[in-house]
Amino acid sequence: MVIKTWTWASAWWGAVVGINVINLLIGLYIFYKFKTKSVESSQYDKNMKIAGLVFIGVAFYRSIFVSNYLHQLAWFDTLLNSTLLIRSFAFFAELAFAYLIMSLLLQFNKDMPIPEEHKTKRVLYFFETKAPKVFFLFLAFGGAITKVHLLFAIEETFWGLGFLLITPLVLIQSGKLLKLKGNEKKLMNNFKIPLLFLAVFCVGYSMYSVFYHLPIEYWPEAIHQLQVANPDPAFRFGFKAILDTFRVVNVTRDYAIWGGLGFVIWHSGYFTLCGWMTLFFMRAPKKI
Repeated sequence: MVIKTWTWASAWWGAVVGINVINLLIGLYIFYKFKTKSVESSQYDKNMKIAGLVFIGVAFYRSIFVSNYLHQLAWFDTLLNSTLLIRSFAFFAELAFAYLIMSLLLQFNKDMPIPEEHKTKRVLYFFETKAPKVFFLFLAFGGAITKVHLLFAIEETFWGLGFLLITPLVLIQSGKLLKLKGNEKKLMNNFKIPLLFLAVFCVGYSMYSVFYHLPIEYWPEAIHQLQVANPDPAFRFGFKAILDTFRVVNVTRDYAIWGGLGFVIWHSGYFTLCGWMTLFFMRAPKKI
């Protein structure tokens, strides 16, 4: 059974790493080959490519060195698989991913201005203008170091709220895009794939967060850890906690210990779908 589990785990790991190798190569090609066609949008192009490469690069690294923050699980017995190191990389990748989405939505509003009548409807106008910026703010080292599960639950709740917040705008923009015809449709065609991809992701991730990820995986465990006399893992504070978060790696490839199906769905989706989305975002979609 151990051999079978190990073989399955290695095959799954190899598939995810292989996808990320391809993503990284494509990302590097986009970064170096696609030139800015307009002076006005040059900063937008540059920022999207840099942010995209940050996310793709970190995803490549993390796909190799699989980790779990709470129990400091690691795929390899090396400091390269350190929880603190990987959480540090992930922090910048998450900022980059949020920035890519925010910039894409704001650029769409710039290229296809909001109708004047929408400005009198406060809720609708909020979603169309402010939601992307609020999403960027909804981003944590605390949980990884202290092992307080509540901090992870709060962070994941912010991510869920963030995607819920922008879902109306993404659907509104997708609807506008699908209604375009003739020359206007051609001018906005660069938004088609990334925006529709994002619409599917937002709806899927929001449902995943609301119905499974938060109520089943995160909040019950967070509440339970606070209620028991001897929480597992135990709470840790101080410099030693930081040092242990960097040095300690608990190597395992046991399916059940990693979290079973929930972990496989999350890890596989994060390091494939998010990477593919990022590659489209790196093209810096804009009106032709």
